[in-house]
Amino acid sequence: MNVYLRNPVDADPAVGTPSPEPYGHASGSAKAFLSLIVPVYNDWTALDKCLQSLSEQTNPPEFEVVVVDDSSDHVTPRYIHRWHSFYPLTIVRSPHAGVAAARNHGIRISKGAILVFTDADCQLDRHCLAELSKAVQDCEHSWFQLRLTGDRSSLVGQTEDLRLTMLQDHLLDASGRLRYLNTAGFAVRRERVDIEKGLFDPVAFRAEDTLLLSRLIQNGELPFFVLTAIIKHAIPLSLTACLRKDVRCAYLEASTFLMIASLGVRIRVSQWERLRILCSTWKASRHRRSAWWVLMCRQMLRRLTGLVWRVFNFSKLPLWSAPANRRLLLRLGGAEKKFLFGIRC
Repeated sequence: MNVYLRNPVDADPAVGTPSPEPYGHASGSAKAFLSLIVPVYNDWTALDKCLQSLSEQTNPPEFEVVVVDDSSDHVTPRYIHRWHSFYPLTIVRSPHAGVAAARNHGIRISKGAILVFTDADCQLDRHCLAELSKAVQDCEHSWFQLRLTGDRSSLVGQTEDLRLTMLQDHLLDASGRLRYLNTAGFAVRRERVDIEKGLFDPVAFRAEDTLLLSRLIQNGELPFFVLTAIIKHAIPLSLTACLRKDVRCAYLEASTFLMIASLGVRIRVSQWERLRILCSTWKASRHRRSAWWVLMCRQMLRRLTGLVWRVFNFSKLPLWSAPANRRLLLRLGGAEKKFLFGIRC
């Protein structure tokens, strides 16, 4: 059993001061059971906290960490390299091609039997890897969604916690599978992945995990929800910066949702389901009303941004040239068709 330093002294990110040597660490001689793949693009301070949370794991299985730098503005800071002393750590730099390509690059480098994906701004609960390992060995599922929470210390974090809780509670079915996939905390058995081709479609600049979910649904599969393997998504942004990011992400995701719609897979909830979720979330947020209103604002901004994307881009698409695009047009509501294309329905 490997021993990890529980409470390492934090390095100062500004100067890259190394931490003291741990009293024990993984040598890397044993084959890793888990490969954690973390893409990063300029988020070095957040990544440092993510890597620290990995050093604090309690009774973890053998694991390795693969950090893929998607051509950040600067090379990897010195303080990141200190985590080599705590567990097998590989840091590679890849051409700037987006998060999906970065994750695929990490898959090709990894060696573990279970591939675990998380983000640089995430922090793993100290029991996370042990609980995931137990779940993987106790069931025959191949795809696993870890439980995601938000950092409740700020309004943005409370909003994210409310959003994640809302989705995970309402999209969980009776068999323990989740109609939701988020690569902030996701795992898959290596045998189910085409290592050379990769798992994620690099054409998708955003929402590549939702595109993967749509393909799993096509194959009659859903990720198994590991309730006890917890990852905290800590958004280090002010409210204004968070709203700006929502708009930017929604605009980039719009083309991916167009691809999903062309597959004939329903990912988004119906209007009735949406209303039911909003009502139950309102009841659950009785001590966090401000977070509920911010969440509503974020959701409205994202939907409005998606509509703006369709207005400016649908006219450029050959809607009638492919059966997939024809199916997409048929699924649009009459009011939306009239607004976007001037089609009378």
